[in-house]
Amino acid sequence: MHIAVTGNIGAGKTTLTKMLAKSYGWEAQFEDVDHNPYLDDFYHDMSKWSFALQIYFLGSRFRQIKEIRESGKNIIQDRTIYEDAHIFAANLYEMGLLAERDFQNYKSLFHLMTSFVSAPDLLIYLRASISKLVGQIAKRGRDYEAEISIDYLSKLNSKYEEWIKNYKEGKLLIIDVDNLDFVEKPEDYGFIMDRINVEINGLF
Repeated sequence: MHIAVTGNIGAGKTTLTKMLAKSYGWEAQFEDVDHNPYLDDFYHDMSKWSFALQIYFLGSRFRQIKEIRESGKNIIQDRTIYEDAHIFAANLYEMGLLAERDFQNYKSLFHLMTSFVSAPDLLIYLRASISKLVGQIAKRGRDYEAEISIDYLSKLNSKYEEWIKNYKEGKLLIIDVDNLDFVEKPEDYGFIMDRINVEINGLF
């Protein structure tokens, strides 16, 4: 079983992934943020570092999904390979921060890689408003995220909604987290678990 948690920066993906892994006794797979050699540079100069960052994420994600499928384990993954292309690279291109030839080069590599991997059995999308995202980002206080603008978050949110609306790769569960506090309120986490269990039971 392969479940993935998706959503904008600050939506709560990593936290929920950890909680679900503990609840189900499954293995959690996370985004390589702390060891990413480009992330800090990117947030200070997006135009200069956007292509290098996206290629790094793409390679990292491809390696991760390959290992997930080969492991034979039940895995809960924080973010997917699809977001790299449909959300982040596409947004950087539209913002003029990723050159045309770099974007086409990137898309070609993305389509080649995704032809070798399969989608998660269940994709969980955490839908959140900009105010919710900003609050969550401020709360965790990562230095490199201090440079993120409201405009950038808004563009990403629009991209996420567009991608989710057209998502056909596998089973999808949408959870609106604006009025949920699944960390502090057990009943909110229970609500999410109940919804996920219904979807998981339908996969067997």
